[in-house]
Amino acid sequence: MSLTGVVRPYGDTTGDGRVQVSFTLPVPFGNEAERARAEGAALQLAAKMGLDPAMVVHAKGMGPDFTFFIVYGRVSHLVDLSAVTVAEREFPVLPAAEVNLRIRSALGRKLVVVGACIGTDAHTVGIDAILNVKGHAGEKGLEYYREIRVVNMGSQVSVADLVARAVAEHADAVLVSQVVTQRDAHLSNTRQMSAAFHAGFGPRRPLLVVGGPRFDPSAAHDLGVDKIFGRGTTPGEVASYLVHALASAGEAA
Repeated sequence: MSLTGVVRPYGDTTGDGRVQVSFTLPVPFGNEAERARAEGAALQLAAKMGLDPAMVVHAKGMGPDFTFFIVYGRVSHLVDLSAVTVAEREFPVLPAAEVNLRIRSALGRKLVVVGACIGTDAHTVGIDAILNVKGHAGEKGLEYYREIRVVNMGSQVSVADLVARAVAEHADAVLVSQVVTQRDAHLSNTRQMSAAFHAGFGPRRPLLVVGGPRFDPSAAHDLGVDKIFGRGTTPGEVASYLVHALASAGEAA
């Protein structure tokens, strides 16, 4: 369904333009004078963001030198729904039985998937939700699929170790989860990983799939990977993509 028309943000009443934003400033929140100065800084930033009027509804010191704010205010900006573009999924989400059938028909063996969190990232919730049999959002993970063999390397895996394991396991696909994003670490780690696989495998490299809450799904080509999944991705989507990509590669060959 396509949406058209112009809308405003909703806060207290329809179309009132009210929004709520949160941010942290490197200012102390200690004594009374420091708190007044900190809230003044937050309001100045809110005004430059277009909130008029704005009010600080929450402020809390984060250690001796930082303050976290929640600011509530009104914006005059409009949203043109007809100008909103959404990338549609290029493959259908298949039931597990269909995924297994397509893998068996195309490969005649199990599809090998190696997964890991690379760099210093120790957050395995995302990769485990996709790979482990317990799955996510009511769906079983890739370990549940009879025709998929999963190698979960866990967290804080170096790129060199990931490439070596992919070689040893004859991986068809490599799944990487990145949750830590400070200083855009998820982007630099992905580029490093992509470069290593391109150098080590050439055109016969495995599928490179990355996921995480801060990735832009449209940036796959720029990062040198085949697919990016964002927040809310389910194991069924990943499994369906793998068989879709496998079929596309077979047709190209």
